[in-house]
Amino acid sequence: MTTSHQSTAQKVSLAGLLISLGIIFGDIGTSPLYVFKAIMNKGVIDKDLVLGGLSCVFWTVTLQTTVKYVLITLQADNKGEGGILSLFSLVRKRAPWLIFPAMIGAATLLADGMITPAITISSAIEGLDIKYPGLPTIPIVVTIITLLFAIQRFGTSVVGKIFGPLMFVWFSTIGVLGISNIHLEYEVLKALNPYYAIKLLIAYPNALFIIGAVFLCTTGAEALYSDMGHCGKGNIRISWIFVKLTLVLNYFGQGAWLLTQEGKVLGENNPFYAIMPHWFLGYGIAIATMAAVIASQAMISGSYTLISEAVRLNIWPKVAIRYPSDHKGQLYVPSINLILWAGCMLIIKIFGESSNMEAAYGLAINLTFLTTTILMTFFLAAKKVNKYFIALFTGFYLILELMFLVGNGVKIAHGGWLTLLLASLLFLIMYAWWSARRIKNRFVNFINIDKYYPIISELSEDKSVPPYASHLVYLTSANFKSEIESKIIYSILNKKPKRADVYWLVHVDVMDHPHTREYTIDQLIPGKLIRIDFKLGFREEQRISLLFRKVVEDMVQKGEIDITSQYDTLKKHKIPGDFKFVVLEKVLSKGNQLSWSERIIMEIYGYLKKLSLSEEKGFGLDASFVTIERVPLSLPQTTTIDLKRKNN
Repeated sequence: MTTSHQSTAQKVSLAGLLISLGIIFGDIGTSPLYVFKAIMNKGVIDKDLVLGGLSCVFWTVTLQTTVKYVLITLQADNKGEGGILSLFSLVRKRAPWLIFPAMIGAATLLADGMITPAITISSAIEGLDIKYPGLPTIPIVVTIITLLFAIQRFGTSVVGKIFGPLMFVWFSTIGVLGISNIHLEYEVLKALNPYYAIKLLIAYPNALFIIGAVFLCTTGAEALYSDMGHCGKGNIRISWIFVKLTLVLNYFGQGAWLLTQEGKVLGENNPFYAIMPHWFLGYGIAIATMAAVIASQAMISGSYTLISEAVRLNIWPKVAIRYPSDHKGQLYVPSINLILWAGCMLIIKIFGESSNMEAAYGLAINLTFLTTTILMTFFLAAKKVNKYFIALFTGFYLILELMFLVGNGVKIAHGGWLTLLLASLLFLIMYAWWSARRIKNRFVNFINIDKYYPIISELSEDKSVPPYASHLVYLTSANFKSEIESKIIYSILNKKPKRADVYWLVHVDVMDHPHTREYTIDQLIPGKLIRIDFKLGFREEQRISLLFRKVVEDMVQKGEIDITSQYDTLKKHKIPGDFKFVVLEKVLSKGNQLSWSERIIMEIYGYLKKLSLSEEKGFGLDASFVTIERVPLSLPQTTTIDLKRKNN
């Protein structure tokens, strides 16, 4: 999608509203498939449970989704982008420890991306068992999910154009089904009164389990915020009015039907399909399956975006990121595609039916909600919002979400353990990668570069040293132009002295804004030593080779640099000189003193490093112009070595 198309989609318009229906609300929009089924837990249909559960659902959607996310959290707009890592980018300078809730939130959101396709598509397909009793649904679910992940490599821009209208059909359908059943028992409208929710939570013996089931109605709220950049908060807020209305109508329609069945055992019946006319059942299953696939697609796409941000923020190993279409923001991450598919298959293998998955669902995303609340507290403080409002917001939602966490915690033994295990593994990868970089940075020694100006100038003209390249380019992590890593100087002067016509230093600074793309140039030694500082947004692709070439072309056009080769023959014909990138791969020597925990982290980092992209590929460098040099971060000191010389 071009930038103009992106901005058009973010304007409040019919097209923008349709796009938001197709992209934003898939997860939360398919929750009626399993919420009431989870609340009733196949047991005896009890009036107090129906009214209390329905009241809990209504007020959870209102307080958690509408107030917290749609009205408040969407205000955390990072240049049009949203999501846990976008929010972290807005507040990370306020407290270093905020990286931990950000990583926990990202890891649990990825774990949610594994279970969402499994439970939504299973819930939809299991409706076939009503029409065709005994039909094995698991092979159908596995086939659909496998095909869904298989087509990701080709891009989904064409399919994405019809998501909006299809989801409009879905929401219209569930709204009509709901309102056509409310008349069965108007007493269901009592559930609008929060008294019934409070009564249920206080008096019902399995209240904690009910809380965990109720939470499923709002699991898509975080995805709503994460996808803000695709549609804009104006479209999200307006379309949410329609979405919430249809969801509430459907929940109340299911509640009315359940009240007519009071005293009976729900068993394997799903209230969602029970409120459908028999003649409509086949169409309803097809529409539900379509909505489930769209909801799963939204979660998969969101996971790709999340990982691309995590890579830029250095909390995930560098992985291949592809762009299968011209649509802005559409990514394909092969490694994450495989991880998510494997996670879905594992969940289906362990749990089988959707009713067994319900216990595992919600626990991970509950932790994401808590981390968002923590980060939002700092965001509101940064915006100088009234401190009493901040205290009210933080206190209320921490209590509410901790209460949900306790309710979801009851489900750990019933399947929640798998969600926690998957989220923990993902968090471990993030923590190990981030922590290993911090350990390595401890050993990076920066020195003042200005005292090396004379020797670099002399080396460039020293004919006794064989020419290494016409233009020699180093990537530097030094934030200030007055500094440079000692290892770069070591590479130029000591590790086979490298003579070049021009030495270039390239620094990449990942900005808090998502789509920044700026650069500055400093001629440290005019025409001999030049530093380029790129400022790239955390959602920008780091194609350093291409960006560097563009900068050099602009400098040549403006007469700021002459890149003509200094070889006599090539200079005579005005042929540009060659460019060579030198990437220093910093390794820790075995003599470094590390604690046992740091050694474990570095071991994990070593395995992740083998699986991740190389440095040159991670920065988008052309491998044919790159030399990799392995350099020790620090050398063990000889002062601790005790040796005795025997001869004179």
